[in-house]
Amino acid sequence: MAEDRPTYTAEEVDRAVEALSDAARFVHAQEVVTHAAPGLQRVLDEALDAGGWFGAEHHEHIAKVARTADEEERLIALRTLVAEETRLGMLVGVAVGLELAHELRRGREEQSG
Repeated sequence: MAEDRPTYTAEEVDRAVEALSDAARFVHAQEVVTHAAPGLQRVLDEALDAGGWFGAEHHEHIAKVARTADEEERLIALRTLVAEETRLGMLVGVAVGLELAHELRRGREEQSG
């Protein structure tokens, strides 16, 4: 099944990322994501869980940050944790988005012929 998926060069990805700077391109995407949000949240949660990213080790790290006595050190650790979680959620979210795009394309191709 993976064989029929397109592959992309680094240059193609760079051009596509650059094209995303046009905010008007996101209007339809925001509508689609808003509609699909509950299902996408479930898929994202399952992907993060399957990857072990928010398991016991993660919960221990949160507890360690919360127990940090020095307020400045605790704030730095909290900011770092939030940034790491944001990056991780974004990366997994992009992967889910790519798969969603493949599924949408496959569905159209199956309907048309």
